[in-house]
Amino acid sequence: MPRRARLLLPGYPLHLIQRGHNRQPCFFQRSDYLVYLNWVRDYAEFYGGAIHAYVLMTNHVHLLATMDDVTMLAPMMKAIAQNYAQYINRRLGRSGSVWEDRFRSSPVTNETYLLTCHQYIELNPVRAGMVAHPGRYRWSSYAGNAGLFVDDLLTPLASYLGLGAMTAQRYGAYRSLFSQALDPAHVQVIRNAAAGNRQIGA
Repeated sequence: MPRRARLLLPGYPLHLIQRGHNRQPCFFQRSDYLVYLNWVRDYAEFYGGAIHAYVLMTNHVHLLATMDDVTMLAPMMKAIAQNYAQYINRRLGRSGSVWEDRFRSSPVTNETYLLTCHQYIELNPVRAGMVAHPGRYRWSSYAGNAGLFVDDLLTPLASYLGLGAMTAQRYGAYRSLFSQALDPAHVQVIRNAAAGNRQIGA
């Protein structure tokens, strides 16, 4: 059965998921996370991508990104995945696949879901039972978006900037978004879109 064609909608942010091969771990120590983020930074800049949110879990990655040219999405993700795979195989003295063959992508066409996608991504470690609060997890964009430290990988979306005219006000409003759990119905909308490479908020 042919796989569903990737939905590419120019101008819309994309929720991206890259999973480890057979859901196996792809990050093993601190340096692995740092190397992956460096590749994201380098290739997002090279291919005209802007990163708004991210989380690096043990065996998969979520990104919220916007492309200047959406046709450059696949080359960007391929470059990140291949370079990281070469690094990790070299470091571990092994060969073979690190990632699933195909990353998942869901355009976020409903603006009301943009900040929900931020929350969904940054709450992954909480849902996984790894931490009680997203601020306790090192490998996500929460600290940068919440103003806990400067994360130069991040480019704010208009919906994020709309949280407040002043920087401190924005940070406070962003942190308050995480004071209650996400609506399970919204979580399911995002998961269903990711599973089928469909748009979020159609």
